[in-house]
Amino acid sequence: MPRWLWSAAGTVALVAGAWWTLLFLMQRQMMFPRPAVLGSPSRPADARQVWLDVAGHRVEAWLLPPLAQAPPPHPVLLYAHGNAELIDYWPPGFDEPRRWGYAVLLVEYPGYGRSGGAPSRASVRATMLAAHDWVGAEPGLDPARIVGLGRSLGGGAMAELSRERPLAALILESTFTSVADLARGMLAPPFLVRDPFNPRAAVARFDRPLLILHGARDEVIPVRHARGLHEAAPTARLELLPCGHNDCVRPWPVVREFLDGHGLLPVRASGGAASGR
Repeated sequence: MPRWLWSAAGTVALVAGAWWTLLFLMQRQMMFPRPAVLGSPSRPADARQVWLDVAGHRVEAWLLPPLAQAPPPHPVLLYAHGNAELIDYWPPGFDEPRRWGYAVLLVEYPGYGRSGGAPSRASVRATMLAAHDWVGAEPGLDPARIVGLGRSLGGGAMAELSRERPLAALILESTFTSVADLARGMLAPPFLVRDPFNPRAAVARFDRPLLILHGARDEVIPVRHARGLHEAAPTARLELLPCGHNDCVRPWPVVREFLDGHGLLPVRASGGAASGR
């Protein structure tokens, strides 16, 4: 090989090595950016603060009770948020399923907000397991009707949970196929990934109702990831929405229709499925 070609190859190798080293060292800061609690909305008066014991640390969750008059035990929407969010942001966004008779458990990540520990795939997995087990032991909540809902990174968290605990249904919103696929999009080899969430592998094994929601104009997690999840689970329902990654309005009518179609809407004390507004 000519000397100039050896030189060019060496330069490319040095640049690639430097880039991969940077990604390896910084990937957890990139995957788990933690917003400040100061200035975030306060906990609503009707939200119950719950503390989960995760590997010797306390991780926070908020239980939002149903707004509809439905007999207990109540079904539960178990929610895992995106990577740069807090549970503090979300209570108003869940009024709609609470009107149907669902309780909602908003689960924080280790190291986020007021929670101890540090975020990683292992600690997030342990947190979701603890949250599911807490619901199972809590009077008035129905462990047979836990619906997992995860947005973005939270989709990875819920997919992990679905492999180890029973879920009545799973809803993935703006979720990636795998962190390894995201790494490839950044010109990084998969072996550098420290937290290999793999929703595609999880949904391929999930045998309960699955709804995939994704913005058709998502610039953070391209829509090909949603299609990849659907290819892995072809019986799932795929809904593409006219939005990007952070500007999607959650399509509650679609979610309600999905749950109703699988017999997962609560029944009011007077009889009949709980209605929306």
